[in-house]
Amino acid sequence: MFAAYLQSFERHQPLGQRVLLVLEALPTEVQQDFVNDASFTVSLDNYVPGEGSSVFMAAPHDAGISSRSVVLRPRLSDCDESFAHYVIAHEFAHAYLRNGSWGDILDPEEAADALAAAWGFPRPFMNITR
Repeated sequence: MFAAYLQSFERHQPLGQRVLLVLEALPTEVQQDFVNDASFTVSLDNYVPGEGSSVFMAAPHDAGISSRSVVLRPRLSDCDESFAHYVIAHEFAHAYLRNGSWGDILDPEEAADALAAAWGFPRPFMNITR
């Protein structure tokens, strides 16, 4: 069901496995929302220092509805697994909410955090010492 979303990550493991784990954990209605939206894409960031990056987005298929694209950085393969899952779920939450609110939470970042947590991927506690 998610093969099209995993193609970008075939050579970037464990990122592909992490993306799949999050996709499989999403509620069925969210999975179906993504799968049934031809303009929803998931890709790997191709940033090159000094050159930038390019992101290809699907053209909107209905008037007034924008395309949705989740772009993930390769370093999500190397970071702590729980942090990677949180970031991936957070980005999927933005896509599902179309960068909008969720319930009473009006701020898009807070809404994405709350929805990711509701899906089982809360923001991990980061112990930062200076």
